[in-house]
Amino acid sequence: MSAPTNSLTPGEPIATPSTVPMWIIVATLVMLFIGGIYFDHHSGWFNPQVYASFNSAEQLDAYQPTSGAGELLAKGKKTYEMVCGTCHAPDGKGKPGQAPPLAGSEWVNSKGINRLTHIPLMGVAGALKVEGQDWNLNMAAMGAALPDEDLAGVLTYIRSSWGNKAGAVTADEVKKIRADIKSPQPMNGDQMMQMPE
Repeated sequence: MSAPTNSLTPGEPIATPSTVPMWIIVATLVMLFIGGIYFDHHSGWFNPQVYASFNSAEQLDAYQPTSGAGELLAKGKKTYEMVCGTCHAPDGKGKPGQAPPLAGSEWVNSKGINRLTHIPLMGVAGALKVEGQDWNLNMAAMGAALPDEDLAGVLTYIRSSWGNKAGAVTADEVKKIRADIKSPQPMNGDQMMQMPE
């Protein structure tokens, strides 16, 4: 049997309509169905444990640490987001022309906590160098009104977040530094560098 030819050009084949075999359609649909089931069982997309594990903020709070270092970090993060995060950003990278970064800052990652603790307790007025960049800014003493435990939590949080690897700060350390401050006046970077670390 020969292929149909075009009457206008003898010997040249022409296209004729044909249907896709039904078994190919059925096999494709079965493979898609099996793939969907596999995907559903091996991914978290529709898993209620991933997307509906908590029904309210109160329920989520019930799973937060209630004592020790975990509580201090959780409390510090919450206070940071309310008091400091507006200027220094939730990711600690700061905002150009407004607030220097805390992530990777030598002030945050110092061995001692004296200078760092003085910043929120006394504020900053004037020139300050952070990671080689000059900043000329004013920062109110945002931590002066915080209880020692809350300020210790914030300092611990920023010293252990965003790649920072410095040690924790205790409420007793904050209390001691606060008691040593005689006249709480904002300082610039040069004045802070004259203080012990």
